[in-house]
Amino acid sequence: MPTLDRIAALATLLGDPQRAYPVIHITGTNGKTSTARMAETLLRARGLRTGLYTSPHLSSLRERICIDGEPLDGQRPLRLSFFEMLTAMAFAAFADAPVDVAVIEVGLGGTWDATNIADGQVAVVTPIALDHTAYLGDTVEAIATEKAGIIKPGAVAVLARQPEAAARVLARRAAEVSVPVRREGADFGVTSRELAVGGQRLEVWGRGGSYPDLLLPLFGAYQAHNAACALAAVDAFAGTGPLDGDLVRRAFAAMTAPGRLEVVRRSPVVIVDSAHNPAGMAVSVDAVTEAFGFGTLVAVLAVSADKDVTGMLEQLEPAAARLVVTRNSASRSMDPRELRRLAAGVFGPDRVVAAPRLDDAVDVATTLADEASDGRGPGGAGILITGSTTTAGEARLLLGAAGVLAAAAPDEASGGASP
Repeated sequence: MPTLDRIAALATLLGDPQRAYPVIHITGTNGKTSTARMAETLLRARGLRTGLYTSPHLSSLRERICIDGEPLDGQRPLRLSFFEMLTAMAFAAFADAPVDVAVIEVGLGGTWDATNIADGQVAVVTPIALDHTAYLGDTVEAIATEKAGIIKPGAVAVLARQPEAAARVLARRAAEVSVPVRREGADFGVTSRELAVGGQRLEVWGRGGSYPDLLLPLFGAYQAHNAACALAAVDAFAGTGPLDGDLVRRAFAAMTAPGRLEVVRRSPVVIVDSAHNPAGMAVSVDAVTEAFGFGTLVAVLAVSADKDVTGMLEQLEPAAARLVVTRNSASRSMDPRELRRLAAGVFGPDRVVAAPRLDDAVDVATTLADEASDGRGPGGAGILITGSTTTAGEARLLLGAAGVLAAAAPDEASGGASP
């Protein structure tokens, strides 16, 4: 039976630190971490001291708890159980700092998530799709109902564009607790976007007006929409009229999203991405196709066995010429032999290779990409390593990208071809 009793009791022992500062609380299925990081960057650009709590991590637990953009001091002890204790630790660290505002990403769901002992002044819901169905329900309506639990009296709800079933659930919850709602498409959104060196150039609009000529150094239409959502959240939190345009431009230019379509090597171009469900894979594939224009894409895939693996493969298949299946270090990671069997049913057996470990898979993919690049004309070959946050994090470590945010212009990454 889900309960907040344990985390609430622990927080009480700590003096309820989650009530020492205002909170922007963020849930959804895809885009939560990117939106949280973007909102935190905007808040810090306004001169506020910030706390940021996200999950899961790519390489180190310390990434999950940041104060003013820096991971928590590694000397702080962490000796008890996992998510509830880590959440309490984040709340206490933010109160001790002290921060002016905390951006808190939900771990799983919303209503019964340990973070929900905090009452968000702004409640953000990024796009909802089917994921974690064993815990949250097997319909979009059920998942939206669970995530709607972070919308509480006194908050402002900021809602990304949603499937119709999810939108109805969220609107009903907002009406039940009598909170104002800001909806993407009605109250804020992306006016225009175009590819730019190292990312994309946007115009975003909101209740405070239009913000043109914003350079976002991230790839994909979905990141533009995440950025618009983050801007709407900070605008709702500020509540003082339009944000300063120069401040917004500086903040957008400083935004990062490690492990989200991140270029970690250039010869051949290697991209790591944390897509871990069919909806996430679909937007990542669209972004790679738009921004890089590879002549040949070789994909490396390691996924959790409890995910909709076939759905992810079906989204990946049209874009990837070859697929190398493997596993990551997590106990839930699907065995490469079973993943190869599933992949062969989608790609055909001749396009699928299995490797026992991620480092082996990267070597195989590099060989395939090098072979595809020989004499194939414009476009070049690239590698996409994806399937889970664990996969992306371990690939970053293998390729030396942990702690270093690599960037590449789309035209550089595609070997000079037009995207």
